[in-house]
Amino acid sequence: MILTNVSSDPASRSLRAQGEDGMQMKHSGGRVSREEKKQQSRRRILDSARDVFFRDGFMLANLDEVATKAGVAKGTLYRYFESKADLYVAVLAENGAGFVNKMREVAEFTGPVRDRLNRLGDFYLSHWTEHIEYFQIFWAVDNESLIGGLPEDAVREVANLWEGSLSILKDVLDHGVAEGELAECDTWEVSYIMWTMANGLIQSEYTAPRKELRRRPLQDVFADAIELLVLGLSRQKTSNPG
Repeated sequence: MILTNVSSDPASRSLRAQGEDGMQMKHSGGRVSREEKKQQSRRRILDSARDVFFRDGFMLANLDEVATKAGVAKGTLYRYFESKADLYVAVLAENGAGFVNKMREVAEFTGPVRDRLNRLGDFYLSHWTEHIEYFQIFWAVDNESLIGGLPEDAVREVANLWEGSLSILKDVLDHGVAEGELAECDTWEVSYIMWTMANGLIQSEYTAPRKELRRRPLQDVFADAIELLVLGLSRQKTSNPG
């Protein structure tokens, strides 16, 4: 056993530091603090859970597999998340908050309402097609009758995400009405129609019969759908008959 010469041997000091499970002091340059290790473990658990929930759904997801993929003991997983439902909600909340914040940033663009809606549409389509695993997890709420009941907190988290998206879209439409670019309308209802249309088109990309019926590329049909809605809402200038 090494007793007195551990501190004088650089290699031994390194091994000893690694074996102390994050007990390093934050002021020791280059070393990972205990808090940083906790954050890394939590990150790995969330990433692994997202993959397993996407593949198997909430009811069939196995936390033993989540822990194995994350490289942690199952007991460690439960130190971060009390239950499978708690972990599921955490996966939803993490991506949902980031999505709403980004959507709000896009909505702050100033310009004609048509341009603002097109920019929002481009963002919405690109975000969910690039993060399809999250899109499918969020929309599992629509299939509760098939996959089994989801935890109440998870349903509430998804509902909050939906409401946040609709509120941002409604604000843009309200501005268009106030500026005289759009006709008077129920902007919440219009927001709901546009949002439902957008989600249905994205889902068509992953359902073979619906994709075949669509015939044209998703991006083209998506852009046309927004343009048709904007045209229908645009305030038409009429001339007084002589």
